[in-house]
Amino acid sequence: MEPIRTEQAFYDAIAQEKPTVAVFKTTWCKDCHYIDPFMPDVEKAYADKLTFVQIDRDELPDLCETYNILGIPSFIGFSRSEELGRFVSKLRKTREEIEQFLDQVVEAAQAAAK
Repeated sequence: MEPIRTEQAFYDAIAQEKPTVAVFKTTWCKDCHYIDPFMPDVEKAYADKLTFVQIDRDELPDLCETYNILGIPSFIGFSRSEELGRFVSKLRKTREEIEQFLDQVVEAAQAAAK
């Protein structure tokens, strides 16, 4: 997952035609660390359909305020700078729930392209 360190890098990433999933995390978040072991496999499974980027909420607080990121980890799907959907909940996210969200992003991107 490509780490995003500047707002400009974020805006460049989400402007791509290929859908981008932005994962907002922090180093101190236990639920963020919970997803770490399986996310590389998830990324590999969706590599032909999605690009993944990671934003540390503490490094880019203004960006997170712009996108109303309150809970972490948060997932937002984008294509051509348009938000396709978001997965935010206060409960710990399972691999299955994340994959369901990613499938929704892929479907939304395909529908938007038509």
